[in-house]
Amino acid sequence: MTRHRRPARAALLLLTAGAAALLLSGCGNAGGLEGAGATPTAVGPVHLWPDLPKPTTTPLDFGEGQTERVPGIKVPGDDVRTLDPVAVVQAEVRAHPDQYTGADGLYEETVRQLNQCRAKPKGCPVLRAYYRDLTGDGRDELILGIKMPEQQLAVRCYMPGRGTLTRIMSTSDQLIGVELAGRDVVLHSVSAGIPGYEYRTAWSWDDHQRAMLPTRDEIIRVEPQHSPAPVPRPKTSGPSPRASASAR
Repeated sequence: MTRHRRPARAALLLLTAGAAALLLSGCGNAGGLEGAGATPTAVGPVHLWPDLPKPTTTPLDFGEGQTERVPGIKVPGDDVRTLDPVAVVQAEVRAHPDQYTGADGLYEETVRQLNQCRAKPKGCPVLRAYYRDLTGDGRDELILGIKMPEQQLAVRCYMPGRGTLTRIMSTSDQLIGVELAGRDVVLHSVSAGIPGYEYRTAWSWDDHQRAMLPTRDEIIRVEPQHSPAPVPRPKTSGPSPRASASAR
């Protein structure tokens, strides 16, 4: 029996060698398989101090997730571009006339300026309105900025629905910039403790809470602004009359 198996084993070795040669020759062709190198080992999260006790006090409420329908504001066709941004903010002030802190809070000076927006548009604290679909439902939201004293800026976002308007975000801070990145509202503020850095907070729509939430908060190194190199002056045999006059 052994004598009969040898030819079959030899044929099998020849076929294996031929297949290997074909694979090796194919690797050199365009589109062939190539090694990707060593793969780093995945490291899972490590839970530190798992026996820490649960908190016994309620965390401070910063207003995240608070929503409110703006009273008296109708949105024809759920199109926020038809709305007057000043009228939207004024409606909120009328609903909370004595509110100076929290999501509805505005400075008294800001409220006085708001009431004069028609007569003095240049002094109106409501900045230019922006529109972006923040919720992914195919309809634009209304994004407003309200200038306040001490370099404070209130940022508010409003969502239309069934002919009404709901505020889905309200925050204020000493902001140096605001961006729209995709469906996120990104707020920039200066780091008070670390020169050359800034805080960036991204607010994103949360479908479960039905509100914009601060989903990412990070501190970022800001590259210094380099001034342009001075242009060298051409060499002259002596100062010009204009240069001499300015030197005096």
